[in-house]
Amino acid sequence: MKYIWQSKKWPKLSWQSETLLTLISRARLAQGKLLAQVTSLGLQHSREACADILTEEVVKTSAIEGERLNRESVRSSVARRLGLPLAGLPPANRYVDGLVGVLLEATEKYDKPLTAARLKRWQAGLFPTGYSGLSRIRVGRWRGASESMQVVSGAMGREKIHYEAPPGERIEAEMKRFLSWWKATKDREDGLLRAGLAHFYFVTIHPFEDGNGRIARVLTDMALAQDEKLSTRYYSLSSQIMEERDDYYDVLEACQKGSGDVTQWLEWYLGCYTRAVKKSEKLIEDVLAKAKFWQHHGQIAINERQRKIVNRLLDSGKGGFQGGLTTRKYVSMAKVSRATAFREISDLLEKGILIQNPAKGRSVSYDLKWV
Repeated sequence: MKYIWQSKKWPKLSWQSETLLTLISRARLAQGKLLAQVTSLGLQHSREACADILTEEVVKTSAIEGERLNRESVRSSVARRLGLPLAGLPPANRYVDGLVGVLLEATEKYDKPLTAARLKRWQAGLFPTGYSGLSRIRVGRWRGASESMQVVSGAMGREKIHYEAPPGERIEAEMKRFLSWWKATKDREDGLLRAGLAHFYFVTIHPFEDGNGRIARVLTDMALAQDEKLSTRYYSLSSQIMEERDDYYDVLEACQKGSGDVTQWLEWYLGCYTRAVKKSEKLIEDVLAKAKFWQHHGQIAINERQRKIVNRLLDSGKGGFQGGLTTRKYVSMAKVSRATAFREISDLLEKGILIQNPAKGRSVSYDLKWV
């Protein structure tokens, strides 16, 4: 026996509850603090926070798989679906729209049954052209009966096999058991644990030719939405996984080569979840700070270019815009001449929206006058 699915115990997973109790408590405490913080957001600001989180989730869940997406294009797709302003945003491509649609469908309809047809529809949505890169793949179907699926790294000829999934002829039966497990554990298992178990269980089966990691993370978000009974996500687990990607793959590999005890995976997952939630507390604070800023300055007349620059500074948070705003950066972001940039910065200074940072001369820069 080399892999977990070859064990006679499979698919029964076990873990050491006493090892996880403290981690679950910490995760629940962080979750409670964040959800309490969310209640202070009005409807509009709640949607803005959701858009920021969803944009981050889409960008980072693709980055984990080595795909770099244009953040502005992702934001455009998210804004359109959430009914937020699209001014200045580029149109999204079919791939971005597909991924955004899958994430929203999973969380907004978290109470709908999870079926094989729904999973296949999600996977097809991730690959609207039927291609993954330059390779044509099976979309909307389990991988073929004769196909093996290996997770490998290294140069051609010197590949290292990290994991080999169950053979294709087992996928139909494996997924029937997974879907039965999903339904049976919904109100029986701790919600946070169940989300982590669903991720591990699904990615271990690896039922599709491509997109398994992204679907596993979508399922995790859906399970967390069921736990919180909230269709809106206020933290990005994929963003935290991306930061800890090496550990993510290492612990997956270790447990997929184990005998069925997934304590190590759940320890890492609960810690990652807690760190993701705590990081999101800062994002909510930034959304509230942005709202407060516009409540104070909202009646001051400025043009669309100035508003765009101010919002970029607001999105970066206090002290978050590296090196401060300079005339050169204004020219680049607003696509105007140096003279126009200087004039518009001076106007924002006179109106009390910007302040000059302490450095003088050629190093002069500006920041928002935060409320």
